[in-house]
Amino acid sequence: MIPPGEVQGQRPWSGEVRGGAMPLPGRRRLFFMREANSEYTLRLRDFPVGAQMLFVAFGALVLVPLLTGLDPNVSLFCAGSGTLLYQVLTGFRIPIFLGSSFAFIAPIMFCVKTYGVPATMGGLAAVGIVYGLVAAAIRLRGVAVLSRILPTVVTGPVIMVIGLILAPVGVAMAMGKTGDGAKALYPEGLALSVALFSLAVTVLVAIRGRGMVRLVPILSGIAAGYLASLALGIVDFGPVAAAPWFAVPRFTSPTFSLDAILVIVPVAIAPIIEHFGGILAIGQVTGHNYLEKPGVHRSLLGDGVATALAGCLGGPPLTTYAEVTGAVALTRIHNPALMTWAALTAICLAFVGKLGALLTTIPTPVMGGIMLLLFGTIMVVGLNSLVLEGSDLMEPRNMVIVALILVFGIGRMTFSFGGVHLEGIGLAGVAGVVMNLILPHSRREK
Repeated sequence: MIPPGEVQGQRPWSGEVRGGAMPLPGRRRLFFMREANSEYTLRLRDFPVGAQMLFVAFGALVLVPLLTGLDPNVSLFCAGSGTLLYQVLTGFRIPIFLGSSFAFIAPIMFCVKTYGVPATMGGLAAVGIVYGLVAAAIRLRGVAVLSRILPTVVTGPVIMVIGLILAPVGVAMAMGKTGDGAKALYPEGLALSVALFSLAVTVLVAIRGRGMVRLVPILSGIAAGYLASLALGIVDFGPVAAAPWFAVPRFTSPTFSLDAILVIVPVAIAPIIEHFGGILAIGQVTGHNYLEKPGVHRSLLGDGVATALAGCLGGPPLTTYAEVTGAVALTRIHNPALMTWAALTAICLAFVGKLGALLTTIPTPVMGGIMLLLFGTIMVVGLNSLVLEGSDLMEPRNMVIVALILVFGIGRMTFSFGGVHLEGIGLAGVAGVVMNLILPHSRREK
């Protein structure tokens, strides 16, 4: 999930990553302290703590399917099963939970509307394959290959585009309209009141919250907005009454469309960098060097396999969750088995039919209020990465790359050649990578 995983207040280790630059394992000696509670031990008594980890991730986890029209029960199942797969492929070493990725909201919404859900799922499954290819490149060439192909001057603007291109959707929903603004669902004044109340609670919890509460600002904002909607009488419980208690999630098989794949796959640039940040963050918390053991290539491969599985079942792509990393830091329990319990809990909840129906009753203005902050935050994350990296954006090469990525993405530029069609975020990502590879560096940069 964007923003990339960070744990506030944690001091980086020797060989820290500054300004988005990526460390080269072996060039510096890294110092890590081992914790006694960091070995994998599956114990029934740890179930409540593990279920709590799912609670921390729950708001963001179900928000993506609710925004994109996918089944939240399928997303729960994919997050749980994907996390278990990830643990197997990483040797049960890393206490990470995989949840729905926000980076793909815009391309999912576009592809569902343009190509249909099955073709969209095919594009998302292809993202998992891309993760695997990048993992193989890291295994063969080292982590530095990422910094050469995907420097901050490319990834920062791409992340900014993801947030900015979604801004009109959030505004429309906050005003009581459908995401495209074509139809009014609620009176504008009423909708704005609910949206701003949800937003205010989210901001208050994020800034002033304490302990575990501070880790769930999205969930807190949705809950507050939902209660306000109940008081105003704009919640329809009809779907909940009609839904059964037990129901198999509505899985969707993928079909593979080159057009949908070319729209979705380039967006994988941002989550790949995000994944790397997530591994660094959890390494800081637990005191383990996961870059070397089990290796970031195995971690990214695990994420890729989990994402491919989600695409084959009808769920959104998966990524590491920073809020869960924060919960691990807060509880100081580093046992990766906690994520096993969280994953099993998610799988069980996926078969509760009334839960999915209840989530669909959340009024549009509530989600719109959350999105106003969420999409702006995504943009700020990309901007902050450029600031921390410290590149001179007035230097012609950097200016060209950043400017064209932003204009191509926000302006929804389209490009077609020989049956290949790119537009929006996908075109912006591809253009950024190509320009970074072919444009010459200045003498000062060299």
